[in-house]
Amino acid sequence: MHRYLRGVADVSIVACAIGALLFAARATAVAQQPPLQAADLILTNGRIVTVEDGAPDAQAIAVRGDRIIAIGSSPDMQKHRGATTQVIDLQGQLVIPGFTESHGHFTGIGQAELNLKLMPTKTWDEIVAMVAEAAKSAKPGQWIYGRGWHQEKWDVKPKENVEGFPLHKSLDVVSPNNPVLLTHASGHASFANAKAMELSNITRRTEQPLGGEILKDASGDPTGLLRETASGLIKRGAGEPKPTIQDQVARERKILELADKEVLSKGITSFHDAGSTFATVDLMKKMIDEGKLGVRLWVMLRDANERLAPGLAKYRTIDYGQGHLTVRAIKRSMDGALGPRGAWL
Repeated sequence: MHRYLRGVADVSIVACAIGALLFAARATAVAQQPPLQAADLILTNGRIVTVEDGAPDAQAIAVRGDRIIAIGSSPDMQKHRGATTQVIDLQGQLVIPGFTESHGHFTGIGQAELNLKLMPTKTWDEIVAMVAEAAKSAKPGQWIYGRGWHQEKWDVKPKENVEGFPLHKSLDVVSPNNPVLLTHASGHASFANAKAMELSNITRRTEQPLGGEILKDASGDPTGLLRETASGLIKRGAGEPKPTIQDQVARERKILELADKEVLSKGITSFHDAGSTFATVDLMKKMIDEGKLGVRLWVMLRDANERLAPGLAKYRTIDYGQGHLTVRAIKRSMDGALGPRGAWL
């Protein structure tokens, strides 16, 4: 054989050998590559909004646990389908990313589920009627709570009012023996009946608290409206049997469960909680570990400075429980709110 051709042959043999080795290596790698994990849920034939510049929309999505594992066409998702995968044909319906609540009070939402829901009310008389109904089934001395009223959303002003706010005597008529406390929609004011103020020792002689106001009528008597820090003068639960530790923990867990259910039902998957205590954060962690909270929480701590300072470093948390809890801010109120007219304007 010609020396040149022999060299070519040698090179060809070497090339073939290398190619065989590469093919074998590739085949081994493919064989060793772990199979795709099956999705728990696949949504197909929909309009998926991704909010990704490169691929703003898609037809299908695959989910495993609480993470999206694939987005693409409906045929693309078949490789993620397993024996137990739930497949939902959206039939053209829209799927969008979950909403993020930028400022809310998580426990307040849960508490509202246990109390009178005053947000939809359009008149003060409607609120009085709700309290009257609650008083019929309340135990003697049991407190009646509600939240969500806003005087600017009422169709008409109460007949008797001070600065557009009602007088407590209308509540006293329907609930003379049960203390009533109704929190403003903003959370920056509350309204109490005579029994609640009596149990809290709030009278015409009570001094105005720093950072708050007991609204009074022309004769100097409290109307029932308590702005800002004045709401803290109310002794919630006074006169009721003191709950056991077990009852208290059960109620706190129920509040978080109800809040989680409510926000998720509205499409909110991330929630900026504007002020919770160390104890509430501890309970949030525990319930996340138990798989009882589905929403992702970004929490601001709220407590007195002397309690906050020693605990901040310990409680600083980022993406705990696979991203379900972050604690990395504190809440401070520097002024009042516009709704109940407690701001310094």
